[in-house]
Amino acid sequence: MSISPTKLLVYDQPHQFEPLLPQKRLGELVEATADIVERSHRLQAAVSPAARDALREVVRSMNSYYSNSIEGQGTHPLNIERALRDDFSAKPEIAQRQRIALAHIQAESELEQQNATAAVALGSGFLMQAHAAMYKRLSEADRSIAGGHVVEPGKIRDKDVTVGRHQPPTASSLPLFLKRMDEVYGRLQGLDAMLYTIAAAHHRAAWVHPFLDGNGRAMRLQTHCALHPLSGGLWSVNRGLARKRDKYYELLSNADMPRHGDLDGRGNLSEKMLWAWCRFFIELCSDQVSFMAQMLDLDRMKERIRGLVIVRSHMADRDYREEAVLPLQHVLLAGPVSRGEFAQMTGLGERTARKLISCLVADGLLVSDTPRGDVRLGLPLDALNLLLPNLYPEAAAAPME
Repeated sequence: MSISPTKLLVYDQPHQFEPLLPQKRLGELVEATADIVERSHRLQAAVSPAARDALREVVRSMNSYYSNSIEGQGTHPLNIERALRDDFSAKPEIAQRQRIALAHIQAESELEQQNATAAVALGSGFLMQAHAAMYKRLSEADRSIAGGHVVEPGKIRDKDVTVGRHQPPTASSLPLFLKRMDEVYGRLQGLDAMLYTIAAAHHRAAWVHPFLDGNGRAMRLQTHCALHPLSGGLWSVNRGLARKRDKYYELLSNADMPRHGDLDGRGNLSEKMLWAWCRFFIELCSDQVSFMAQMLDLDRMKERIRGLVIVRSHMADRDYREEAVLPLQHVLLAGPVSRGEFAQMTGLGERTARKLISCLVADGLLVSDTPRGDVRLGLPLDALNLLLPNLYPEAAAAPME
């Protein structure tokens, strides 16, 4: 992104980014959406509420990693975990990336708590909130960009910019473009149009480029929250976007194209390319729901818990016992239990069971809010490669930074 004093092409009227939604072949998009909705609802019923909360924490960390990696500012998941414990690197560049990652996680959590409907989350006001929620957590130094400019949290840019070959709308016209987006995307009702509307809003926000910097992160936070009523925070399109980063950028760029003749819609931009982007986005959502359904399949999950416990029971530095398998499977399905109940399910003596519980809590496989409180399932970073293989494989790789 560069700040340009001379305009390559002037966009200053909202009709210049029409159509805001695809108009043709909607049946294909609606059919795919209905399948995703059905599978997403089944997914949310797969495990206990406490286990879902643990998974949401993993997804937030994963979202931060992938969204910042898309921007070329990712840091290893282990560094993100350390940042969550207020442990920052002595190397300034890594520490800055840790702060950015942490700000993203905290912003996502803050925004999720609003429980916004998809239509509300797609509003320009929510996009401003998403940008502000992240950037207000960063120091002025961390918000500084090339040219000596400082990104102001939630502030619409007051300068004209160029983004690669794209010339976004003039700064003075941004309110008009954002108002038009609100008129279209804010009318979203029902589930049929949900995914292609979220996809189209994601592209048009990128095209408008309302902020001096941080547009991609703010858009992906907005998109995550717009999907949240459906996903429940259990699956993330960010994972798919990052894994197909080149295709992501290619199709976003293609949807910038002008209309391809009289058969390509009635707006200034290509409806055919907007449809292709929406289809790609929906396919990514479908892939992520399918993947997470496999991860949370109860029989497979039980076997992964068993495998993890057995592997660690043979490690010299771990006080694991195979008797932990059954109670761990129980808290996956049923949610928190008292320490006494957990100990009873192991069938071990009181002293041995307490030692086992202490080990599981220390490792993060069990989580408790107080030293004697109920225990629930945890998903620690160093166990993900066995419990949820390929969900977040970068977490298992050795840091190279």
